[in-house]
Amino acid sequence: MKTRLFCGIFLSVFVSAVAATVENFNRDWKFSKGAQTGAEAVDFDDKSWAPVRLPHDWAISGPYEPEGDGHTGKLPWRGEGWYRKHFSLAQDQAGKRVYLDFDGVMAMPTVFVNGRKAGSWDYGYMSFRVDATEFVRFGQSNVVAVHVDTRKHHSRWYPGAGIYRKVQLVVSEPISIAHWGTFVTTPTVTDDAASVRVQTSVENRNAAAAAVQLETVLVDPAGKQLSKQSLPAEIAAKGAHEFDKTFQVSKPLRWDVENPRLYKVINRVLIAGKLVDSSETTFGIRTFQFTADDGFQLNGRRLQFKGVNLHHDHGPLGAAFFTRAMERQLEIMKDMGVNALRTSHNPPAPEVLDLCDRLGIVVWDEAFDKWDGTSTRQPEVPILEHNRKQVENFVRRDRNHPSVVIWSAGNEVWDLEGGKLPDSPGLLRHMVEYFKELDPTRPVTLGHAIPESARTPLDDSLDVAGWNYQRRYAISRERRPKLPIVYSESASAYSTRGYYELPHPKNKDDYSAEVRTTSYDHNAATWADLADTEFALMERDRFVAGEFVWTGFDYLGEPVPFIAEGWGSFKKRKLTKAEESRISSFGIVDLVGIPKDRFFLYRSYWAPEKTTVHILPHWNWADRVGKEVPLYVYTNGDSAELFVNGKSVGRKSKDPQATNVMDRYRLRWEDTVYQPGEVKAVAYRAGKEIGTAVVRTASEPVGLRLTADRKLLSAGGEDLCYLFVEAVDKDGNLCPLTMNAVTFDVSGPASIAGVGNGDHHFPHEFDSNSVPLFFGKAMLIVRTNEGRGGSIQVKAASPGLKAATASVTSR
Repeated sequence: MKTRLFCGIFLSVFVSAVAATVENFNRDWKFSKGAQTGAEAVDFDDKSWAPVRLPHDWAISGPYEPEGDGHTGKLPWRGEGWYRKHFSLAQDQAGKRVYLDFDGVMAMPTVFVNGRKAGSWDYGYMSFRVDATEFVRFGQSNVVAVHVDTRKHHSRWYPGAGIYRKVQLVVSEPISIAHWGTFVTTPTVTDDAASVRVQTSVENRNAAAAAVQLETVLVDPAGKQLSKQSLPAEIAAKGAHEFDKTFQVSKPLRWDVENPRLYKVINRVLIAGKLVDSSETTFGIRTFQFTADDGFQLNGRRLQFKGVNLHHDHGPLGAAFFTRAMERQLEIMKDMGVNALRTSHNPPAPEVLDLCDRLGIVVWDEAFDKWDGTSTRQPEVPILEHNRKQVENFVRRDRNHPSVVIWSAGNEVWDLEGGKLPDSPGLLRHMVEYFKELDPTRPVTLGHAIPESARTPLDDSLDVAGWNYQRRYAISRERRPKLPIVYSESASAYSTRGYYELPHPKNKDDYSAEVRTTSYDHNAATWADLADTEFALMERDRFVAGEFVWTGFDYLGEPVPFIAEGWGSFKKRKLTKAEESRISSFGIVDLVGIPKDRFFLYRSYWAPEKTTVHILPHWNWADRVGKEVPLYVYTNGDSAELFVNGKSVGRKSKDPQATNVMDRYRLRWEDTVYQPGEVKAVAYRAGKEIGTAVVRTASEPVGLRLTADRKLLSAGGEDLCYLFVEAVDKDGNLCPLTMNAVTFDVSGPASIAGVGNGDHHFPHEFDSNSVPLFFGKAMLIVRTNEGRGGSIQVKAASPGLKAATASVTSR
């Protein structure tokens, strides 16, 4: 058994052409859902089609289907649709190459340019390029038409539908840097020096050979030029040449989760001294290592993964990708103490990795869920043929990101793990080889779910083993003690934000007949465990690199256990289709980004350097006056004293050896007698007070409170503002039981992008100007208009309550 001690060193982020023109191609599209005969034709009449701006998810606007499939969000995502856009190319661009770069289209897109098929793709989560050169007309109007068909795509969650990520139009010279053609690595790194290797592929699409000069400049994190090299090459007609250069960096500044420093490589292609193409590639210098006995090490020190899984949707926005929506998700996760992200279970939008590079979050970058229809692979297409095609784009696109430390070939591929595919070990070995051919610097893994598969030769080709839930890695550890292990899915706990039920459930899978799960954090999936159990497991099994919790945010679809039939279905009674949920309740944060109580439990443990003092539940229990209402405190302190109406009800300390694992990480007063008034917690660490928290009984709601997450927005047409609305009493206390409907009015250069409230049933439209409060809270998302700056005024109103307003600026 060879030791799996895998090291990787390098990074890079985005590539932006300079000599080539890169146009944001998101505006001025038209859309029609359903079959459209002849819609690819230049003269097709699309006047009646709806104008849209990308990114666009046609299904998120509904209509909501009460009797629909809860597993995929009760939304009409399955079907076909057409997009059309008119555009022009200048006559002086004739002779140049023209490309359309799609970051993601769900699903099976076929791209037509001026009535002719120019390209297609067969995986809804993967980026792809269409070479439109031979189909366009310079100096004239052109038409691009995209047919999108989700009917052959299969999904266990809401996948979205349409051109849901950005599109760019790229016009370049025939001699240019290849798409995703720069690869930066750092073969050696010490505190004194690092070597930086830059491999750049330059293509010659002309019919004659050309003498080319590639100038490469290395820039440090402060923007200072460190070094410059130039190399000549003769590139054959219709050929390509790979330039290979190595730089030396003295006293390198490393990329790390605490200080994510980024260098830059600038490539310039010159012919006879004339610039014909240019690109910038940001990268970082760091070392990393997965070990069998001491987890993951970054820059020579252990980094325990405090990770989350995140699905690709953004709640009320559906699958439509907005950079600000993702940035906000990651900011919320970082505040909780997260340092690692698993892109479950598909390639993310490129901007996700840009953000992780900038914010200092390490990434498990995942190619697939299953190797079946969830990857849009059709039954007649061989697995390796389909998968290799996707891996080629996936790795070339993402391999320069410093945040990415591991590739994943899939998640819970049941047929593979169960040995039901011909030569399962051979299939996985070929997959690993595909990744290694394109990037030999990173390990390859697989998210496992069948423990007995560890007794087979399946994992012989893996560098790291990922295991989901309940210490299923035990056999792997026994059989392959030199194989590093990551806990790729943990917890799968359930909770409904703001909902508390007494008495407590008798066990973790004793789910409420009210079709909600208590925010006392006592419920988890049958195959999983509570957060506290996983904390204790990671403390014990220090050989494991850490955990990725399922999940950071609630997401659309997969709403177990409140589903009528299928895996994870509700057993207490038969649910009707209308009673089923359509949103998961796994999240530590709800669908719209409002933290659940569980957020503070994780924050208290994962971010001990931050003061956390959080009391639950609310203190409005009119039906339990004189009866017991348990009170919990989540804190980074080791103890806390609790006061009800000024009287101490005791001081409790965490017990690291407690039989009930909850008492190691939570402070619980289970027999507190309810009296309306005030609850106050004073938290301590090593005997010193570190902070306090207060919860008060709210009186009747009198008004709304509206809070914007940011005051200054970009007028680029794709920026977002999240406005948090709450019902409050005369003293400004949250009214935690209020469910009033709220209507929004937005004036100025912006429009409503979506609404939501965290209810995992949510029998409403996300594309609306109104939303009911859910236990006193809800969210409005506003999108800026392109090119129109100015003041944006937002009003929230509800009958019988004082309205609230907020003002933000777009420029």
